[in-house]
Amino acid sequence: MIESLLVANRGEIACRVFRTCRERGIATVAVHSDADAGALHVREADAAVRLPGAAPADTYLRGDLIVRAALAAGADAVHPGYGFLSENAEFARAVLDAGLVWVGPPPGAIEAMASKTRAKKLMAAAGVPLPALVDPAAATGADLPLLLKAAAGGGGRGMRIVRELAVLDEEMKAASAEAASAFGDGEVFAEPYVERGRHVEVQILADAHGTVWALGTRDCSLQRRHQKVIEESPAPGLPDGLRAVLREAAVAAARAVGYRGAGTVEFLLSPRGRPYFLEMNTRLQVEHPVTEEVFGLDLVALQLAVAEGAALPAEPPAAHGHAVEARLYAEDPAAGWAPQTGRLHALEVPGAGGGQVPGAASGLAPVGPSAPRLRVDTGYTHGDTIGVHYDALLAKVIVWAPTRAEALRALRHTLRRARVHGPGTNRELLVRSLGHPDVTDGRFDTGFYERHLDALTAPAPGERHAAVAAALADAAARTTGDTLPARLGGWRNMAAPAQRKTYGEHEVRYRATRDGFVVEAEEGDEGDEVRAVALSSHRVSLEIGGVVRHFDVRTYGDEVHVDSAGGAYRLIARPRFSETGHRTPPGSLLAPMPGTVVRLAAGLAEGARVTAGQPLIWLEAMKMEHRVTAPASGTLTALHAVPGHQVEVGALLAVVTDTDAQDAQEESSE
Repeated sequence: MIESLLVANRGEIACRVFRTCRERGIATVAVHSDADAGALHVREADAAVRLPGAAPADTYLRGDLIVRAALAAGADAVHPGYGFLSENAEFARAVLDAGLVWVGPPPGAIEAMASKTRAKKLMAAAGVPLPALVDPAAATGADLPLLLKAAAGGGGRGMRIVRELAVLDEEMKAASAEAASAFGDGEVFAEPYVERGRHVEVQILADAHGTVWALGTRDCSLQRRHQKVIEESPAPGLPDGLRAVLREAAVAAARAVGYRGAGTVEFLLSPRGRPYFLEMNTRLQVEHPVTEEVFGLDLVALQLAVAEGAALPAEPPAAHGHAVEARLYAEDPAAGWAPQTGRLHALEVPGAGGGQVPGAASGLAPVGPSAPRLRVDTGYTHGDTIGVHYDALLAKVIVWAPTRAEALRALRHTLRRARVHGPGTNRELLVRSLGHPDVTDGRFDTGFYERHLDALTAPAPGERHAAVAAALADAAARTTGDTLPARLGGWRNMAAPAQRKTYGEHEVRYRATRDGFVVEAEEGDEGDEVRAVALSSHRVSLEIGGVVRHFDVRTYGDEVHVDSAGGAYRLIARPRFSETGHRTPPGSLLAPMPGTVVRLAAGLAEGARVTAGQPLIWLEAMKMEHRVTAPASGTLTALHAVPGHQVEVGALLAVVTDTDAQDAQEESSE
C-alpha cells in the first residue's frame, strides 16, 4: 500500500493529485523550483523539497533530483502528473530502480510510444488506422499542406503547418529547435495535414491482470497553437459504429504495448469521419475531468489502485450525461495568444465546490434528472504570482449536465460570473466560443479559431459603461462615507469644467453637484441615455436605456476590474497627462511579453539588411516560442537581444531603420 506520494510536477495537476491523496489517507510531498517556492501546490502538500533554479531544465526536468527528493522525504511512490517527465521512460526506470512505486505505465510502454514515428509503425502492426508519412526532402506541392510534428513530447511544441514549399526547410529547422528545447530531442517528421479535421480521443485504463477499459470519447478540437482550449465528453455527433471503431482501436493500441495505468489514444477524424491514429499519451491528460464527470470515477484514485496491484472490474461503469471543460489561460488571444504575467488578485468561481471529484467517493455516476454540477481544478489562488517560466494555465472550469446543451449553457454562465482579477486572460474568448453557433451545433473542427478569432476577440460591447462605472466608483472612494446619493444626472453637454478619468480609450468626464455626480456624453456618443442610480466605491448601478445594470468594481493600482452580468472588463487607468520622457525610435522591436531570448535569426547583427515580416528574434514564455518579426524592410541599426537573457514586456530588442524611406526623406528636404 502507498503511504506517502511525491508528485513530480507543479501547479494544477499536483493539487489535483494531492486532493485524491488526502481523501485516501496518503501523505503528500511536493517538489518546487525557486520560482514556485510559495506556490499553491507547495502550500497544500504535507512536505516539500526544493529544486534549485527556475528554468524547467534545471528543476522539474531533473529526474535525478526528483528521485533524490522522494527518498529524502520518505515517499514510497511517485506520480508524474502531465508534462515535464511524465512520458520519460528513463525517469520511470530511475523511480523503480530506487525502490519506489511508479504511478504510471511500464517504462517499456512509455518507450514504445515516446517516438511518434516508432509508435506509428507499432500501431500499423496492431491494425490501428494511420495517416501516411511524407518525406520532407521529397515533398511536392501535391503533398501540401503538411503538418510537422516533434517525434517526442506533445502539447503543441515542435508543431508547424506548412502550406508553401518555399518555407518548408525553415519551418523544419524551427520545429526541430523548439522540440529540442522542450524535450531534448529534435527529431521532427511530416504527415498530411487534414483540413477541417476533428481531434477525438479515447481515455483508457488498464491493470496488470489483462483488463483494459475504454472510457468513452472526448472531443478536443477547439485548440490554439495545437493546444486544447475546450474539451468535452462524449464527443458530439459521432455514429455508434465510429465510436466502436475508436474504442476498439484504443484497446488494441494499449494491448500492443502491454499498457498499465491511465492513458489516452488520440485520433484525427477527417471531414468524412475517417479516423487516423495521432499518438498515445502515456500519462493522465489535462482534460481527464470530463471523463471523470461522465463516468463518476476518480482516475487518479484508479491510477493509485492499479499501481498497488489492484484488479479492475471486467467492465467500466456506464456513462451518464455530458461534461465540458474550459481552460482558463493567462494570455491575450488578440495578440497572438501572448502569455500574460503578474499578480493574481482574485480567482473566484461562484458555485465551485472546492474542486471535489463528484462520484469519487462512491464510484457512482449520477442517475436520473439532475441540475448542472460545477468543478474547478486550479493551481493558483488570490495573491499568487503568474510567472514566465511555466504554462499559462490558471484553472480548468468543468460543468457536468444531463445534456450537452445544458452543459454548454451552464459553463458559459459560470465563466461570465467568475471574478478573475489580475493579468489578462482568455475568459471572454471562452464565453463567446461556448455560445458560437458552430460550437453549440457541433459543427467545429481544429481550424475553428483560425477562422473565427477576429470576431471572438473583438472589443467587448459595453466597455464604455464599465469605464463610467469605474470612474464613478473612484469618485465615491474619494468621498467621505464611501456612498453617494442616487440622484445623478444623465449624460449631457455641460459648460462647467469637469473632472476627467481615462480608462484605455475611454475618457469619462463628470462633475460633482449637491445631488451627486453628473456625467457628460462621450464625444460622438449617440447611444442610450445613461444615468447613475446608486454607487459606492465597489458597486455602481447605471440605468442604460431604461434598464438598470449593476457593476462591481475593484481597483488594484492603475488596474481596474469591472464585473457585470453582461461581461467582465479589465481597464487600465491612464494618467491625465502623457509622459514625454520616454521615447522609442521608429522601427523599434519591443518584447511583446516577458520571456527568455532563445535564439536569433542566422547571421543577425547590426548592419544586416532585413525584410518586412522576417522572423528576427525568438522568445520563449510559458513553454511556447514566439517570433518577433521585422516591422519593415531596412537595416538593423541596433540589436539588444542576447540569447539566454530574460527580458520584460516592452523591452527594446532591436531597431530596424527603413533606410529607403530615410534616404527619400533626406532627398526631399535638400
